[in-house]
Amino acid sequence: MKKATIRFTFLFAIATIFACSTGNKEEKAQTEEENTEFKDVEETTSKIMLTPVESPQFDDSMLEMLSPMENEVIAEAGAIDFSYNVKNYELGTQTIDADIKNCANSGKGQHIHLILNNQPYTAHYEAEFTKDLEEGHYVALSFLSRSYHESVKSYGAANIRQFTVGREPNEDEVADLSAPHMFYSRPKGTYVGKDAEKVLLDFYLLNTDLALDGNTVRATINGQEFMLDKWQPYFIEGAEMGEMTVKLELLDKEGNLVDSPFNPVERTVMLKEGDAS
Repeated sequence: MKKATIRFTFLFAIATIFACSTGNKEEKAQTEEENTEFKDVEETTSKIMLTPVESPQFDDSMLEMLSPMENEVIAEAGAIDFSYNVKNYELGTQTIDADIKNCANSGKGQHIHLILNNQPYTAHYEAEFTKDLEEGHYVALSFLSRSYHESVKSYGAANIRQFTVGREPNEDEVADLSAPHMFYSRPKGTYVGKDAEKVLLDFYLLNTDLALDGNTVRATINGQEFMLDKWQPYFIEGAEMGEMTVKLELLDKEGNLVDSPFNPVERTVMLKEGDAS
């Protein structure tokens, strides 16, 4: 009787060890599988990179807006005349490093970006042009742009003003142009082939700068966040083909949105495979 009890106890112990060993292997395999899945998700969500862009400077360039005039009330909607005085900057020529930038570039050369009410900009290669505008109040930001659509950020290279078309302005729509503002510039539109591999991220600041202990910009690209404490352009690299959503938020040092009618701003662009035209 005693021998049978010992044999039974021995067999039970062996079975228990085997079961524990099998269970540990299954748990380990499951853990490894979960870690692999987590790693795959992590790699997918962290593949986008922002790389600072260095470009030729135009410190003495100047952009003076001649029309419309500040606070002008234009009687009728329709074709509105825009005119500028450009100094120390040549419109219509290629920026000196355009052929080695390896990003989307305008074959028409350097130009003026005109942004109305923080809507997508229009590019203009001459200092005088007309635009069809509907009735309404407009805040117009104009700045010089390199041929690859990077803004010139030197003092005097930009101009901001507001005017109204087709009616008198309402008091609540007039913006405080002395307050801090951020305007979205790039990316814009559709990028194909190599142009989609390095996409320019660029925005324009007024009455503020960025710093670790001051205002910052939070850029959220396809759900991935980047905190920017230096005002400069960046290349977006590593994004998958398809829609790319870019959201920009100007934040104060406490992390709150800076009060501005143009903050935050979000745009969607398209990245496609193929040959860039």
